[in-house]
Amino acid sequence: MGSITDRIDNTTKIPPQYLKAVLPAPKSVKLEISPRCNYRCGFCALRTREVQPKWDMDFGLFQRITREMREAGVEEIGLFYLGESFMNPRLLVDCIAYLKGEIGMPYVFLTSNASMAFPEATEECMKAGLDSLKWSVNAADEEQFEKIMGVKGRLYRNALDNIKSAWEVRARGGYKTGLYASSIQYDGEQQVKMEQLLLQRVRPYVDQHYWLPLYSMGAFATQREEQLGYRPTAGNQGRIGALREPLPCWSAFTEGHVTAEGKLSACCFDATAHWAMGDLTKQSFMTAWNSEPFVRLREAHLRKDVRGTVCEQCIAYE
Repeated sequence: MGSITDRIDNTTKIPPQYLKAVLPAPKSVKLEISPRCNYRCGFCALRTREVQPKWDMDFGLFQRITREMREAGVEEIGLFYLGESFMNPRLLVDCIAYLKGEIGMPYVFLTSNASMAFPEATEECMKAGLDSLKWSVNAADEEQFEKIMGVKGRLYRNALDNIKSAWEVRARGGYKTGLYASSIQYDGEQQVKMEQLLLQRVRPYVDQHYWLPLYSMGAFATQREEQLGYRPTAGNQGRIGALREPLPCWSAFTEGHVTAEGKLSACCFDATAHWAMGDLTKQSFMTAWNSEPFVRLREAHLRKDVRGTVCEQCIAYE
């Protein structure tokens, strides 16, 4: 099956057959089944939303578009995009069960902040057939957590407890779900503190841990990042150890991104549908994937000249 970093690298590296404006179905798609999150992270694109959404993806829409994706050749579905999917654990479990049991999706994965991934919900996900569960761990102690994530420290304790519990649940039930963790590689002395936390509270309870750069979240280099004193990395260039050139951006070529309201986006950090290329409530997945706006945008990326496009203001291209 390969490691989680192999899968990430296979997505962020654009193969020759995908260096075109009109494309076959992507191997991987992320769907935002819940656009809500209980964190207020200073580095997250969700902070750019003037009004935080209160609705989750309609299950009927989810069923239709994922069946279309599978028929078109999609092999991997991520049940998250920018929100925290454990905000609606019942929907999350139903989506996993549908993907694995009804349409035979080969690989279903999830990233979570772990704070609401309580053992009962995590076990239901594992029972339903979840292939990969990755924890996002980005603070070394409660003080840093409250500063960076913008919420009370009890959620930090919950998250660490749930990471350990998931490891125990998997062992007890003999489930096949891979357990992983990633962390943002900040500047400064926090890195030393993070290493201590990971050694004691995270790495013993995951199969693999890896580092990510502090993304600028597309065009959003926020004042909050400056206040926190961390320097963002341009765009989304993948993980530390396998960074990609910003143009052409892999997000527009090798992975689909679908918002809770059914918009297909060209950007992996699109919290406001600014990069919407199609509407899956009105179009089939493949029609939107090769829509006229998406084709024109890919052509600009292939020329390595995104002036005059929705990508023009991205910090990656400055």
